[in-house]
Amino acid sequence: MIYILRVIQSFKHAFRGIFFMHRFSTNIPLYYLYTAVVILLSIYFQINYFEIVVLLVMALFVICAEMINTVIEEVINLITQEHRTPARVAKDVAAGMVLMATISYIIVTFFVFTPHIVEFFK
Repeated sequence: MIYILRVIQSFKHAFRGIFFMHRFSTNIPLYYLYTAVVILLSIYFQINYFEIVVLLVMALFVICAEMINTVIEEVINLITQEHRTPARVAKDVAAGMVLMATISYIIVTFFVFTPHIVEFFK
């Protein structure tokens, strides 16, 4: 019984973290908008299930990268408010991770949709 209560408590903490991201992150709505457009295009072009799964995994990859970036920034802000080079480097690298994940998502989206768009305009 205690194990079940611990699992429930863990889920509560996890969902609180997810809701925090949705409430305070300025970029998450942009990722959702992009993913909504991707889903609509997937339906329109009748993308196969494998391609849809790849696109959704990429969307989750970007959101997870954004969450890791937020964790790094919050921990650094907790440790110091001073402008120190190591803190700046850590924040910049974390932001770079999000940028690379986002660019990867865009590239994968391009490769998935290009054949369908070319076929559409033939």
